[in-house]
Amino acid sequence: MTRTRVLFDFFNEIKVFTCGFLRRTESEMPKLKTKSGVKKRFSFTATGKVKRGQTGKRHGMIKRTNKQIRNLRGTTIVHEADAERIKKVFAPYGLK
Repeated sequence: MTRTRVLFDFFNEIKVFTCGFLRRTESEMPKLKTKSGVKKRFSFTATGKVKRGQTGKRHGMIKRTNKQIRNLRGTTIVHEADAERIKKVFAPYGLK
């Protein structure tokens, strides 16, 4: 009966031992971390689009019309080109 043990070392290399002999070594790529700022600023819809908060409501409300303030409520969808970059570079495995 052959016994196989799989061990992981510090650098995510898989070492497979069979009967005390090293049989194979594979190297895995390290996991990518999601940027912490992206977690706070964006969320994904069920269809995979990226949502963000509206801009332009931090200060200077006196000079804005009531219609502008009303229309800036809630969230909006990020443009497709920017959304692809957010998904690929900053949140490779999604959020949460």
